[in-house]
Amino acid sequence: MNIKNFRIVSILEGISYLLLFGVTMPLKYMADMPEPNQVIGMLHGILFVLYVLMAVVLQRKHGWTYSTLGIMLFCSIVPFGTFWMERKYLRTA
Repeated sequence: MNIKNFRIVSILEGISYLLLFGVTMPLKYMADMPEPNQVIGMLHGILFVLYVLMAVVLQRKHGWTYSTLGIMLFCSIVPFGTFWMERKYLRTA
């Protein structure tokens, strides 16, 4: 497991988060189309768990502080947070 793979997962997780809330949830509730939300929701869930696990493993591997890990985990629940985190913390690592 390396930072390059974590960067990819963080970007994909951020995209899936935006698709979930910006596209599939409006389709589900305004157009009565739940299927896209089920697919993207499952994909997002898998990417989210992978993101958290990779963040914890890489924090231990690279000796990042717990506050850095906390920021990375917080960014996973804020829209556009993973993009900011990837640019601020992972491009320089």
